[in-house]
Amino acid sequence: MRILVTGASGFVGRALCLKLAAEGLRVRAALRRAAATPDRCERVLIGDVGPDTDWSAALAGVDTVVHLAARVHMMDDTANDPLEAFRHVNVLGSERLAGAAARAGVRRLVFVSSIKAMGERTAPDRPFSEVDTPRPADPYGRSKWEAEQSLAAIAARTDIELAIVRPPLVYGPAVRANFLSLMELIALGLPLPLGQLENRRSLVYLHNLCDALYRCTVDPRASGQLFLVADDKALSTPELIRDMARALEVRPRLLAIPPAVLRLAGAVTGRSAAIARLTESLLVDNAKIRRVLDWTPPFSAQEGLAATGEWFLRQRRG
Repeated sequence: MRILVTGASGFVGRALCLKLAAEGLRVRAALRRAAATPDRCERVLIGDVGPDTDWSAALAGVDTVVHLAARVHMMDDTANDPLEAFRHVNVLGSERLAGAAARAGVRRLVFVSSIKAMGERTAPDRPFSEVDTPRPADPYGRSKWEAEQSLAAIAARTDIELAIVRPPLVYGPAVRANFLSLMELIALGLPLPLGQLENRRSLVYLHNLCDALYRCTVDPRASGQLFLVADDKALSTPELIRDMARALEVRPRLLAIPPAVLRLAGAVTGRSAAIARLTESLLVDNAKIRRVLDWTPPFSAQEGLAATGEWFLRQRRG
């Protein structure tokens, strides 16, 4: 089986290529521009992903596509029209790929969406499941939801099998953005005003996600399915900080500040969205993928955080 991975030079893409190659599959990495990829992968340059991308060379001889390439969520988006910018890549670009894949005889398309297609928060005891109605709250989440619908329509009128995966925040070695920033604050020993929070948030360790995506590429039961994927244990923000501190070999420093004060500070400083991600709950129920594909996350959240901490310390020590 030859598998095309789009977004192969990214955080998840590189790890997925290694996982698929280790399982004995032939992997072709689709890249926007020349970049390092695992040695066991073929490489093909496709340029920017959009409605005019030429996928013909990338799709030649391919059985399955895992579509990771996307315009990703960003805190301070400078686009004049963020929704249209997201749609250009995430919706129109995905439609272009799916149409080309169907014409090329690709058997299956695994689309990596996002839990943000469903919304930004849940009640502390009411996790998202696949039967919930999506209510995306930002342009990125809306573009992912629209892409899912477009790909489902293409699959319905062609022979291509579609599997959709919605992960929450992904962490692991080489993580970037907000998760890395939080690790840096913890490593510095700075006091964090988050000790009074009682929220719960689902995350997914990088190698748990890659294992789930591998299963979606090879298991016939994944055809036509939508899966939510997450680690088995959700963590409160204070629990996450304590586990991270343990992995980073430092003492956690948590201040008991009321959540209402944090929300007020977020409103005053224009960082309400960032504060919400730290203070509110977002739970994901992974029961369906466990049941349908007999899948179990191979790593616990504590093992994932420990591996992430080991990577972080190696980088600091050079």
